Amino acid sequence: MLVSRAKRKMDHIEHAIETGQSRENGFGDITFVHNSLPDLSVEQIKLDTKIGELFLSSPIFINAMTGGGGEETRIINEGLARAAAESGVCMAVGSQMAAIKDPSERSSYEIVRKVNPKGIVIANLGSEAKADQALAAVEMLEADALQIHLNAVQELVMPEGDRSFKGALERIETIVQKVNVPVIVKEVGFGMSSDTAMLLEKTGAAAIDVGGYGGTNFSRIENMRRERSLTAFNNWGIKTAASIGEAVYGTKTISIIGSGGIQTSLDAAKAIALGASAAGMAGFMLGILMNEGITRLTEELSILKNELKIIMAALGAKTIEELQQTPLVISGETYHWLSARGIDSHTYSRRKIIRRSLM
Repeated sequence: MLVSRAKRKMDHIEHAIETGQSRENGFGDITFVHNSLPDLSVEQIKLDTKIGELFLSSPIFINAMTGGGGEETRIINEGLARAAAESGVCMAVGSQMAAIKDPSERSSYEIVRKVNPKGIVIANLGSEAKADQALAAVEMLEADALQIHLNAVQELVMPEGDRSFKGALERIETIVQKVNVPVIVKEVGFGMSSDTAMLLEKTGAAAIDVGGYGGTNFSRIENMRRERSLTAFNNWGIKTAASIGEAVYGTKTISIIGSGGIQTSLDAAKAIALGASAAGMAGFMLGILMNEGITRLTEELSILKNELKIIMAALGAKTIEELQQTPLVISGETYHWLSARGIDSHTYSRRKIIRRSLM
């Protein structure tokens, strides 16, 4: 039975809330090296960061979730956008293909820019998109950047999903050349390898979002919509911590975004210390909005930012750049994964923050 795109969007939201997040993101394998002489105050901490040439006042942001599901998703995006505006964080929308194919769905995305006219907003399309559709998605939101999401596993498990992914890399490269905003290529929960990161860097994309295993599991969500479950992919993917390590190893100039089961300020700090420039949260934010409301979500975003400053103060890292050089020890499954992949995790444990004031 064919299911409308709008109905599918709401199915995803409902099942995402029901399944929650596994929290098997690998960050438990990451331990910071304690600094007994941090030599700075919380007031000195600066959270501003860059994704490519896109400036963000905070590395914590609301990652892509939904849109295109009628009034219900319009209400969700309005709530997310209001919280983003009030707390001063960036926000990405879910895939806009629904609105490109059905203009009546545009309002469920346009509400984001309407309630957050001065904020950083990121548009979103899948890797099947063509350049003209990418331009339309950016125009729809007056977007500051564009995400291209990679979701091959989700599509394969989805009953009505795509079965061919040929030409995706070439389409991404064309989009990068055609749009006038930074392009971020994002996985949706299965992680990225160093090989994938290397290929994407060559397209000229501004950043990659590893979208690691450990957050919302779209294989499990799509299996809830199938008559017969395809369980092979339910535990499939690269955990977020290992995936950030893979992406850093596979690239030289491109920005890395950590996402996939990030729920705390400590998760975000570890993602950044592993090499990410920003940390995206999606399912965690959705749960707060749906269960506790906009005010509570706004409060949580402010708390997360303040907690991140406190953690950075304890580490002696005044800026995001210094946090990226903070020494840490990788153990457990993440250590074994990186070692098996030929990635030397000891480089993380031997780093030192260079204090500019002493230079």
